[in-house]
Amino acid sequence: MPWPLLNITSYSRTIDYPSQSSREEVTRTHEEPPAKGGGAPFAGEQKLVNLVSGKYAWNQPGAQPQPALAAAEERQLQIGLTPYGFIKAALANAATEKKVKGGTEVSYSVNGKFKVSGVIDSQGLVVKTRTWIPNPVLGDMMIESDYSDYKDFSGVKFPSHIVQKQGGFTVLDLAVNSVQVNVANAALTVPEAVRTATAPPVRVESQKLSDGVWFIGGGSHNSVLFEYENYLAVVEAPSNEERSQAVIAEAKNLVPGKPIKYLINTHHHFDHSGGIRTYVAEGAVIVTSAGNKAFYEQAWKAPRTLAPDRLAQSPKKASFIEVKGEYVLTDGMRSLELHRNEGDTHNASILFAYLPKEKMLIEADDFTPGPPNGPALVPLALGLGKTLHGNITRLKLDVTTIAPLHGRVVPYTDFTKALEKR
Repeated sequence: MPWPLLNITSYSRTIDYPSQSSREEVTRTHEEPPAKGGGAPFAGEQKLVNLVSGKYAWNQPGAQPQPALAAAEERQLQIGLTPYGFIKAALANAATEKKVKGGTEVSYSVNGKFKVSGVIDSQGLVVKTRTWIPNPVLGDMMIESDYSDYKDFSGVKFPSHIVQKQGGFTVLDLAVNSVQVNVANAALTVPEAVRTATAPPVRVESQKLSDGVWFIGGGSHNSVLFEYENYLAVVEAPSNEERSQAVIAEAKNLVPGKPIKYLINTHHHFDHSGGIRTYVAEGAVIVTSAGNKAFYEQAWKAPRTLAPDRLAQSPKKASFIEVKGEYVLTDGMRSLELHRNEGDTHNASILFAYLPKEKMLIEADDFTPGPPNGPALVPLALGLGKTLHGNITRLKLDVTTIAPLHGRVVPYTDFTKALEKR
């Protein structure tokens, strides 16, 4: 399952090795027509500016910096994965070496936590580097960079082709056409707002939608809690274990004494599946599309030494219910329907949920309500919305409310108006 394909129309990266600073600027567009897969829809060009200096990381989408505390470790590691960064880090970290096919493998560790290795060929050129970082779904996830087609750029040998993979899939494929040395102002000054930023606590806010139904938000992703006679069910375990633990705690606070028996997963994208393992540790059965079971079981076999979660610390076998087209979770008193959103280009097997009694739809990524009087949907988002609307019509569902897994709860009429707005 590769990452969604985007065109990079412009890319530059400035690194200052003494201060461990990096500024990465990327301009990218969707393919035409857009490739199938995940990622937030956008129109035209998307410009990203990602920065790190020492232990501080931030993004610069406009005039004001946005602290990115969680990205600091990886961005620092990425400096050490560049050809010259790798050599400098190896010299500074008591590296070891051994002969391998294609050259000499050099290995070292960073902060006693991250293992880094690379291959230097017979010409003294770095041709491969790799490390591992924690990922909620893939465990210790490998990042590997391949460097080839070295050229002389004004006296500096540098690869003209760079390919990076994460979790076995390509995330970057660059053709390098310019390299400059001793660039002015390469050492970054950390903005005060970034220097003083602290990681916010995981926040949950619950909203009762009807008897026995709660919308649990407070972050970038939402979950929905359902009370049955003898148990609870939750739709979606997004982000990571910390988020799932907070949602589980809120569920137990709202409905004490009932176990969470089912966790419904709409699709496998990491931002919507990063907290599933926490529910397995809790004893819940995972309800997901057919095919996802094999993916999760394979992914969860990976080591988790960098950030052991509850399931790694106390292993247990996961139980799954695989949904091929539709499935009804009922105890005779409450019914929750699960339907496959046929023709969805965001994820081919994505599910949405429907409560017939409440006339409520729960969906992920196919419609994210904007602010009142906000702009029209971008073309890609409009296409996803039309597909969802077509499936609602096909199934003859009577919907009055949408509880999206991004954004706020809205009347169904907000959805239909958004599809018509130009």
